[in-house]
Amino acid sequence: MDTDNKRSERDMMDLGAAPSMTLDAPTPAEPETSADAASDHDIPQEEIERITHDVIEALKTVFDPEIPVDIYELGLIYQVDLEPDHSLKVEMTLTAPGCPVAGEMPGWVRDACETVKGVERADVTLTFDPPWTPDRMSDEAKLTLNMF
Repeated sequence: MDTDNKRSERDMMDLGAAPSMTLDAPTPAEPETSADAASDHDIPQEEIERITHDVIEALKTVFDPEIPVDIYELGLIYQVDLEPDHSLKVEMTLTAPGCPVAGEMPGWVRDACETVKGVERADVTLTFDPPWTPDRMSDEAKLTLNMF
């Protein structure tokens, strides 16, 4: 299947940008659709926005045990795609490849995402490309860790 066509057939939430300290919730990316791709599998925009908010809140409940900041604020979540079948594809990283919880954290993320109403299943993929750097952390995380 052509990658561009596959991408246009699903709704996307871009959680790759580092979060900010503002009270505004991150704005979900507009679903990439075309007139030809529209079908009864489309997820209403209001539901995408609710799921986006709830997934972010769920991700903020997952912590690296060695760091007192949640994985969302640390910038460990690179991308989340919401598929028409209500499954999530989550791409994440770790602060270091040798992280002691490398084998467990993707399961924690999956479990957190699957608590969100409207999410049927979450598949979590671990990547180190690009490698994580402190630049991906939100201002809130940097403040918590005294990194200003």
